[in-house]
Amino acid sequence: MLEELNIETVETHRDFKLNKHYYSSQDLKVVAYSLVKEGEPYEEKVGNFLLDWLDEKDYVEVSTSGSTGKPKVIKLKKEHMINSALASQKFFKLQNPCTALLCLPADYIAGKMMLVRAIVLGWELDMVPPKANPLDQVYKRYDFCAMTPFQLDNSLARLHLVKKLIVGGGAISVNLSKLVQGIKTKVYETYGMTETCSHIAARRINPKKQKKTTIPFKTFPKVTIKLDHRDCLIIKAPNVSDEELVTNDVVELLTYKKFIWRGRYDNVINSGGVKLYPEEIETKLSKIIGHRFFVASVEDDSLGEKLILLVEREFSEETKTNLSQAIKSLKTLDRFERPKQIIFIEKFEETDSGKIHRLNTLDQNLMN
Repeated sequence: MLEELNIETVETHRDFKLNKHYYSSQDLKVVAYSLVKEGEPYEEKVGNFLLDWLDEKDYVEVSTSGSTGKPKVIKLKKEHMINSALASQKFFKLQNPCTALLCLPADYIAGKMMLVRAIVLGWELDMVPPKANPLDQVYKRYDFCAMTPFQLDNSLARLHLVKKLIVGGGAISVNLSKLVQGIKTKVYETYGMTETCSHIAARRINPKKQKKTTIPFKTFPKVTIKLDHRDCLIIKAPNVSDEELVTNDVVELLTYKKFIWRGRYDNVINSGGVKLYPEEIETKLSKIIGHRFFVASVEDDSLGEKLILLVEREFSEETKTNLSQAIKSLKTLDRFERPKQIIFIEKFEETDSGKIHRLNTLDQNLMN
């Protein structure tokens, strides 16, 4: 419980700065009220979280993203969020003074944890609107930043302004991974969820020495992993969760600290008796598709489930023909992994956090 912690751990760190100004806990409450009343929409969300963080309760209510199921509100202990911040500092070797940029919305766990890290660890945190290209109007260098893959894709030209970048909220495509090779910024793909106070594992996707094999995720200090009967990940992280977490993430377990992510169990497609992992197929297809897309399945009399490809762009026969030929020529795709049908959709359905809502997209475009 929080009352058992050293009060200095809970109080705002003496070195903490927000937008270039030092704030004590009391001062930060005043700023939070101001952001809620007078700030831009993204600043209002920051203000609301700060008021929750600084109140007398030992927990914070957080909404899950809804990308892998119906969004829900859960309670996270502030003690666990503090432990998560400390683990991130150790894993990513972040030394004070540390400058950081908040460019994610503060109504979800990733944005909230950037604020917690800054407050607890004594960082100098600046915040900008959580838009597609958050570095567009930035003219200083930062030690640390967190982005989505979409933001990273739109920030490549100015990525030199960030020393260490963590990327979460979706898988990093093969193409995007290639684009960050050879740059000085250390880019990490993270693994985690709301229930674990953001990430509990990460992997460097642009190491100095190129590796031919897949770089595995490595878990944070005091986090261990194992598999259930479905080959899904079970997480034991007592510092950030009171219970073991059974996920729906199918992984290849290398050690009790390292794993390779394969995909979601609830997305697995059984086509003619062959198990297909959409996320693995999408990684391969990302080499030849520049627009947003995903693969899914529909019922089929002979196969049981038929693999289909949905692409977010306007339809044309020429585009469809060219894409079909490119898929046939893609040597990394197994013959069972080639979509039996290509569907073009002008606009995908999205979750509140901007991720593709696969089920709703399918329902709106195929089930009506």
